[in-house]
Amino acid sequence: MSSGMEGVTGSILLLCLISFTNANTSPTINSIVRELCEDTPIGAYGFTIEATDAENDPLTYSLREPNAQYFTVESSTGRVSVSRKLDREASNVLPLGVGVSDGPNFVERVLTVVLKDANDNRPIFQDSSYDIEIPENTPVNTLLFKAVATDADTSSASIVRYNIDEDGGGQCYFDETNYFSSIAFSFVTVVDVPDLDPVFVGTPYVGNVEENSFEGESVFKVTAIDRDTGINDAMIYSIENSTVDHLFEISATEGDITVLSHIDRELIGDTVSLTVKATESKENIHGVFAHTTTTVQINIIDINDNWPEFYKCGLSCVKESHFTGEVVEHSLSSVSFNMTVKDLDKTSKTKLTLEGEDKDVFSVEPQFTISDSIVQFLVKQPQQLDFEKKQQMILQDANDNSPKFQQDTYKLAVAEHSPVGEVLGTITAEDPDTMDQGNITYKLLPESILLYFDVEPHTGTIFVKNSTLLDREVRSLYSATLQARDTDDKPGTTVLEITVTDINDHAPVINRDYYQEFVKEGGELELKIEATDADDSETENSKIVFGIDPSRYSDNFTIDPNTGVLRNKDELDREALDPKLKGRIELNVTATDKGSPPLSTMVTVIIIVEDVNDNTPQFEASKYKFAVKEGELGAFVGSVQAEDLDQTAEFNRISFRIIEGSFGSFIIRTYAEERGYRGNITVDPDIELDYESARKQFHLRVEATDLEQKMAVVMVEVDVLDVNDERPEFKPTAPVTVKENTTISGPVGHFTAQDKDGNHSLEYELESVKCRCNGSLTPCSWFILDPTGDVRVNPEQTTDYEKCDQVLIEAQVVDQYTEKGENNSVTTGQMVINIADINDNAPEFIFSDSVFVVVSESASKGTSVAGVTATDRDSGTNRQIDFKVTAVQFKDNNNQVIDMKMLFDVVTTQQNDFYDTGDLSTSTVLEIFAVDDSYKVELEFTRSQAFVEENLNEIIRALMTATKAAVEIAAIRASEKTIIVAYFVFSNGTALTSNEVEKMISDPQHSLVLIELGLADIGKAPLIEPETDPVRYILLGMVAGLVIVLAVLTTSLMCTRRNYRRKLKAAKAMNSASMVTSDNQKSGPVVPGTNKYTMEGANPVLNLNIDTTLVLDMDEDSSDVDKVSLDSLDDNHHMTMSEKDRSMMIEEEEAEYDSRLPEYIEPLGAALAQRGQKKGSDNAPVGFNNPAFNTTDL
Repeated sequence: MSSGMEGVTGSILLLCLISFTNANTSPTINSIVRELCEDTPIGAYGFTIEATDAENDPLTYSLREPNAQYFTVESSTGRVSVSRKLDREASNVLPLGVGVSDGPNFVERVLTVVLKDANDNRPIFQDSSYDIEIPENTPVNTLLFKAVATDADTSSASIVRYNIDEDGGGQCYFDETNYFSSIAFSFVTVVDVPDLDPVFVGTPYVGNVEENSFEGESVFKVTAIDRDTGINDAMIYSIENSTVDHLFEISATEGDITVLSHIDRELIGDTVSLTVKATESKENIHGVFAHTTTTVQINIIDINDNWPEFYKCGLSCVKESHFTGEVVEHSLSSVSFNMTVKDLDKTSKTKLTLEGEDKDVFSVEPQFTISDSIVQFLVKQPQQLDFEKKQQMILQDANDNSPKFQQDTYKLAVAEHSPVGEVLGTITAEDPDTMDQGNITYKLLPESILLYFDVEPHTGTIFVKNSTLLDREVRSLYSATLQARDTDDKPGTTVLEITVTDINDHAPVINRDYYQEFVKEGGELELKIEATDADDSETENSKIVFGIDPSRYSDNFTIDPNTGVLRNKDELDREALDPKLKGRIELNVTATDKGSPPLSTMVTVIIIVEDVNDNTPQFEASKYKFAVKEGELGAFVGSVQAEDLDQTAEFNRISFRIIEGSFGSFIIRTYAEERGYRGNITVDPDIELDYESARKQFHLRVEATDLEQKMAVVMVEVDVLDVNDERPEFKPTAPVTVKENTTISGPVGHFTAQDKDGNHSLEYELESVKCRCNGSLTPCSWFILDPTGDVRVNPEQTTDYEKCDQVLIEAQVVDQYTEKGENNSVTTGQMVINIADINDNAPEFIFSDSVFVVVSESASKGTSVAGVTATDRDSGTNRQIDFKVTAVQFKDNNNQVIDMKMLFDVVTTQQNDFYDTGDLSTSTVLEIFAVDDSYKVELEFTRSQAFVEENLNEIIRALMTATKAAVEIAAIRASEKTIIVAYFVFSNGTALTSNEVEKMISDPQHSLVLIELGLADIGKAPLIEPETDPVRYILLGMVAGLVIVLAVLTTSLMCTRRNYRRKLKAAKAMNSASMVTSDNQKSGPVVPGTNKYTMEGANPVLNLNIDTTLVLDMDEDSSDVDKVSLDSLDDNHHMTMSEKDRSMMIEEEEAEYDSRLPEYIEPLGAALAQRGQKKGSDNAPVGFNNPAFNTTDL
């Protein structure tokens, strides 16, 4: 590089703005475990998604899978609400996907929602019922059964309490505690055990039998029953005791008392009492035969089987046929003979009559008698009692007779509850005394009888006094004494036996409120209905007849009308009953007595017919036939229906399965219907039936099975129907060639496809048309496709080989009859159309921005001075090109154009497959600049010629980059260095000189590259005045002015400092010359430029904003004294010393000055202290020390 080249050093301040972008962090989801009550209502608040963002950006919340359907969220707040009912028992943990976004960032996370238990499940008993039979003597606290129930809830809500009917209760979302209960029925049947003694029914027992009855005649029947009703043992009867032995006997099994021997009332009396014992036929729980006894009173009915007899009674009565009596003559009195007439019959009535010649004189009393009576004669004709004449007597009557009833006992009967005043009968007594005739009064005894009966005192009429108390079932026999009194108050009595006769006033009583009996279907029912009637057992009123009221199922049962045993008439069949009844039959059984009017009682008998698995599932049809289309995954085929007539789910639940013929292609699912079950047959979701396969028909064997494996089988025929489900397929299409610019309207090619389905309709659709242009495929529309598959040239487009040489057509074929699946082909059909070239394009020159230069020194014949490139868009022989120069014109510097002879010739070379010849032509103008030798630039390179030639392109690029001109290399030669001769020409023909080139490549931006390539220098060239750069000189002027200003300021500062230093030295000299002591320093001399306060070591003047020139005597107004004083200090040499001593003194002062240099804390002091220092000087600054003057004073 030339040493004369001026270099301008510049500084570029690059301001780099570095923008730090604060990265927006993603939000953070904090708590991932949340708890929620399972009974939280739909729409209620559940929890809040907790998320934070470091930038406090607004957050948007959303829900994601899994389980997003159970909740909703407020996008702005994150409040999550329940949208579906939750169930902890189904899943106690719900993973919930949540998302949070702050705008640019979005995060997802899965929350774990723990469902807290709420008491929302009822306890479930393991068994539907707990029926048990227990003996009646089971001890207290004996465990009968254990009912086990489970609760799907947890905690206290799962505690099952069996005391009543509730669980332990629980709460979660709501404050109130929920209690749920379940009921399991337990029929505890108390089984009777033989632990009770039998009992006689219908007591007391009173029977009647006539004397002289035949042996074996039935007298009375007793009945005893086993109070252990569930046992009901047979009874064994016996007579344990009798007031008269061997008179009666009893049937051991029937309890019928019969006559055993001859009965004579007159010998045995009116009654016989029997003690009858009833003994159970089996031992009781204590190992003994239970028994009971009762008393049976048998009344002996008298018959008139004895004659009246006369007796003479004293201490005893003896029969007598002769009696003697005395009577006073003419007396009207009775004659006593001690005669008693007796008739041993109880109800006899004896008539006494007199016979003989004197029968008219006397009468006999009583004339009639019903019991033992004393017989007297009464004087009837006293006048006939004349002792002297024996024919006449005087007689007088006296009240010497008591009233007498005709019978000792009267039996009366009255119906119970007879109305008050009802007459039982009239009983009168007779009194032969004349004064008592019609004057007898009657009374009933004892007083207690008067509650029930009373007697009319004058007539002897017995009547009912109280209707309510007269109840046969309370008391059936009353005994009373009827008393008759005459006027002399002489009594006479008779016994009244009043029998209260029964009326039908009691309906039968059934001993249970209801009966319930369980019997398995097909079993036998035998249930005894027991009833009693409180009416007289000897009457029809107490005889009970059982019956069944007509009802829906009453005809299936019968009941013994006498025993009340209920039995089923036909076999019990649970399936014959209405399923809604669940095997429950209710019968109304009546117990009706035979009274008039008859009374009845009804009881409900519940018969539970228990189901047994006695039915096999039955299909509704004997066979089934279905059809299903091929190719449908999980398609519904058809349903089979079966029913098990058993009525309980335990026995009628049916499950279906395919046992044969499916080949894994079908599945069946069971569904319950209102009646029976349905089996839905579907195609296996993983299997696709294919009509084109070998199996077009399936024969399935479907089995219906109940829980006890009773089964039925049915055949199901499934036909697979053909479905147009096969996709069409393209056949290979051969390439087609079409000339460019063709206008033919017919098909140039054809797509062909096939379809396996028999019934199809194929249509072709154009997918895409792509042209290969310059080696890449781009969409175009040169061709169209008919639905028939024909490919035609688009009449609106022109094929051009030079644009695109090949067309790729993709088509799709569609089956219009497709029923299932895709109706198009899996892959598209492709057709390649090659565009054939025709010679329809003229050659075209390729633009080049190259500058062509011809240099006179190298312009010999054959030298290549320029190059052009042309191309023909046709191909093959159609693109061959031939170049030719047609004219040469020269333009001089004055722009004069001169036609010249053919100075140039053209040679065609092959480059990138471009070569000449052809019919079509085009032309271009080529400018070639002739450059003068004066613009030649020689570049020296330190590298070898081989290196330069090898890197010539890089060198040219670097030079062109630096100069922005075209570089024409004229020559490369080698000497000590490698020289490149080059011309630098712009596109307008302007060339650069050597200096201009040197200046341009001196720029460091370009020079470094050229230096690396070996550029060393630019050879000499004619000097050309450089152009003046005014900006440069303006900048240089500004810099020079700045330097002058700095010099002036520096000089002024140095002068000022020297003056200050001089005065400082003068002050120090005065301090040295002063001879005063420290005691009188306060009144020392005035230092020029200071004030009187100098002695105090402080100069307050310097603390003011004053001009320093005033203090340092730089102004013209200073006193001459001060100036003289300062001048004297400058020349004060009265202190004589040698140069050596002076030098030593100065060195000491300079050392002292230097040692105290840091003490200058004021700016002025510091400046004065450093004024004498010079850069690079080893001399210490010189100064003077004056104790009475310091820098503060300055």
